[in-house]
Amino acid sequence: MAGRGSGPDFVESLARGLDVLACFDADHRSMSLTEVATAAGLARPTARRLLLTLEELGFVRSTGGAFQLTPKVLTLGMAYVGALGLWDIARPHLESLVARTGESSSMAQLDGSDIVYVARVSVPKIIALRVDIGTRFPAAQTSQGKVLLAGLSADDLAATLAQPSRAGLPPYIGRSAEQLRDELTEIRARGWALADEELAPGVRSVAAPVRDGTGAVRAAMNVTVHAAETSTEQLLKEYLPLLLRTAGDVSAEWAMWQSRPHVELGQRKDESSA
Repeated sequence: MAGRGSGPDFVESLARGLDVLACFDADHRSMSLTEVATAAGLARPTARRLLLTLEELGFVRSTGGAFQLTPKVLTLGMAYVGALGLWDIARPHLESLVARTGESSSMAQLDGSDIVYVARVSVPKIIALRVDIGTRFPAAQTSQGKVLLAGLSADDLAATLAQPSRAGLPPYIGRSAEQLRDELTEIRARGWALADEELAPGVRSVAAPVRDGTGAVRAAMNVTVHAAETSTEQLLKEYLPLLLRTAGDVSAEWAMWQSRPHVELGQRKDESSA
């Protein structure tokens, strides 16, 4: 459910509409009115009005009494990615990296204590977890998440780790909070992170930071392999140097994109005098 605000400008109906959209996922692709109302914690009449509004806007469609999301929902997430300018910059680099390694590569950003995938180029390999744009995983269990956590200040790190994950995965019990902080210190110093079957059996990945024009870590890029096919030694010896070079190139181009000159158009004379 969307967080509830207490300010005078908080729009409850908008929050409820977002709750309805958030009800749908890979396990709930099609839902009845009653199922949506229950999942969103809404009365059936309220859920019905929200669903019909979303249907009229094109974000939801109904068939035989069941509701599904439409592809238009993707515009909400892609608007964010497009505003960053990151996908257009990263795509050719990701494609080149995947062509050289034969392995999938993704980019992610932090959202609370989770990472959210914002770009991905994949190869057709069987792996334990499905990953798409918008997929959410606990940051501390992923190589990308570790890179992003390592880029935080001590206060921000503590606040981030205190937030509950919304990924729906069981917590990782193979490492204490102190061990995680020690690992993040090492990652911060060396500039990359490894996650070896911490997220799921068979999933092994290495990640590097992507920095903005100020040098701050704003995203992370990884190479993911199947542990049965690719050893840790091969991942670090062969793929990590390529990843570090690619992440550096993306960072440099993103910094240039952010520093591009822009012109703010002033108000026209006839408009200002109207």
